[in-house]
Amino acid sequence: MIRFVKGTAVDMTEGTVVIETASGLGLEVFMTGNALAQIHMGQELKVHTYFHVKEDGMQLYGFFAKDDLYMFRLLLGVSGVGPKGALGVLSGLSADELRFAVLSDDVKTISKAPGIGKKTAQKLILELKDKLDLQEVIENRMAGDAGSTSAQMPSDTGEQKDRAEAVEALVALGYSGTDAMKAVKKVPAEETVDVESILKAALKNL
Repeated sequence: MIRFVKGTAVDMTEGTVVIETASGLGLEVFMTGNALAQIHMGQELKVHTYFHVKEDGMQLYGFFAKDDLYMFRLLLGVSGVGPKGALGVLSGLSADELRFAVLSDDVKTISKAPGIGKKTAQKLILELKDKLDLQEVIENRMAGDAGSTSAQMPSDTGEQKDRAEAVEALVALGYSGTDAMKAVKKVPAEETVDVESILKAALKNL
């Protein structure tokens, strides 16, 4: 198993980058378009990889973040989704966006990923939902967006749980998971007395 590749970017195609290691070995690594856009020739790279073996060859798929690799592996566990399909999903959605879309049954958002139709999106939700945790997703999103919006970091796990329940309530009311998450994220800490107060404040943002 090749866990990661570290070296210099020496060549690039539409979907891959060639990384020359310190030993002089050149490895071709498949990456998302977003990741490849960040690379320039001669740059030192470290990418976390998945080594895929098939009948007609072997391929490396790489990610800058371990979290993206983790979600890539989960996607491969979905029947009918191969490495290129999984890479396509992550080229359109970040790992956390995918998590939240799955947990909130947001078929529309997942369907926007390249090569993913409505039926495949529904299958992803069905097979991945039990493997993900809503509260963990919200905590990650809050941490990632700290300081970028009017929302503040939840001060304790109680507030995090209330925010998660508010998101679930909005989804139950018919709002998309993505919209519900954005609305709850905008609620300032001083308005998070309980689930009801968070919900009322979030509704104003919708």
